[in-house]
Amino acid sequence: MRALVRPLLLSLLLGACSHGGRSPQVVPNTKTAATVEVQNQGFADMTIYVLSHGTRVRLGLAGGHSTSRFPIPAYALGGDRLVQFLADPIGGTREPVSEEIAVDPGDTVGLTIPPQ
Repeated sequence: MRALVRPLLLSLLLGACSHGGRSPQVVPNTKTAATVEVQNQGFADMTIYVLSHGTRVRLGLAGGHSTSRFPIPAYALGGDRLVQFLADPIGGTREPVSEEIAVDPGDTVGLTIPPQ
């Protein structure tokens, strides 16, 4: 059994490392309406959500002491484009929520999470 596992593992590793000579095509995402840039000045990693019309959409994870950029999907903006952002700390209990702001397509919103 052990003799069978090694060649299989080696072939999986070689398959994962190989690639074609062509570079990947970058297709623009037309479903992205805006972008949020999160500057997390705190220690804790934060899961970032956009809140719109009672719906919470996960955008991504902002690591502690780092800056992250997340696309805001067009469907999250809704008709009036009023949203809030929620930062949920990993392993924490506080959930800071931003004020309600208007976000237009193409906007880049800056969100700063201060240290606790």
